[in-house]
Amino acid sequence: MQAPRSSLLSSMRCGAPKCIVLPVRPSAITATMLRPSTFVLRPFQAQPPLSTRTFTTSVPRPSWLQPKRALRFKEPKGRPRVATGGSVRGTTVIWGDYGLRLKDHDRRISAAQLKNGEDVIRRRLRGLNFRFFSRFGANVAVYTKGNESRMGTGKGGFDYWSARVSVSRIIFELKGDVHEQIIRDAMRLAAAKMPGRVFK
Repeated sequence: MQAPRSSLLSSMRCGAPKCIVLPVRPSAITATMLRPSTFVLRPFQAQPPLSTRTFTTSVPRPSWLQPKRALRFKEPKGRPRVATGGSVRGTTVIWGDYGLRLKDHDRRISAAQLKNGEDVIRRRLRGLNFRFFSRFGANVAVYTKGNESRMGTGKGGFDYWSARVSVSRIIFELKGDVHEQIIRDAMRLAAAKMPGRVFK
């Protein structure tokens, strides 16, 4: 004989706050009463949002391989600035003791090439006491489109971030208690990842 549904619901009330009572079909009442262990009431637990992170007072370090701003319009290709009035801005070492300088011609260096240069230097100087400084940030958007496209099809889609580097500008700087030959070797490895000719 099946028990009334109202008596079943009253017997399934939970004393804990915020409990969820799952509805049961009338055909499954007998099975539920024969096997009460299969019907479990669990207290409601709110899931935290996915965007939460642990509390910290430090500001997250911005990435120098992409700008903080969002893309709002397609930028022109542009050209690196050429100092014609005798300016020496960015051509001397400021924060470190050694630097990597672009010598042959102005270039557009991609964020991947800058990251490869940094990774090579950190890998070569692993375990040593040094500080790495990057003088450029990849803030220029590069757009590409497929080959053999007709004229008037647009500028193309976003491809990667890059940096415009003028001639004789310092790209990387290093400072630390490291022997000069080791620093030069690390700079040589980073120069192989850069486009164009660089001077260590």
